[in-house]
Amino acid sequence: LEGADLAGANLAGAKLVRADLSNANLSQAYLVGADFKQAFLTSANLQSADMRSTRLSFASLSSANLSFANLNGADLAGATLREANVTGVDLTKVVMNQTTLPDGRVSPRLRRQ
Repeated sequence: LEGADLAGANLAGAKLVRADLSNANLSQAYLVGADFKQAFLTSANLQSADMRSTRLSFASLSSANLSFANLNGADLAGATLREANVTGVDLTKVVMNQTTLPDGRVSPRLRRQ
């Protein structure tokens, strides 16, 4: 699926574990509840995608365009967002645990209580 044009596609609940979607166009796609664990989304266009409750743990999102995507409830634990465009994204509503942020910093490890 590398470089695929999936703009506006409905992939809600899709299982795309370890899929290579590098350079894919997923702008305005409906991805609610999709599983992208360990997927390659490097340089993918996810602008304005609906990614609520999406599983992106350990995914590579380096240089991806996530501008204005809805990531509420998404799991980004262990994911890499280095140099990703997150303009207009509320990252306070996502799960981050050892996530590499766009500026290269790594989010703190979550502690179990």
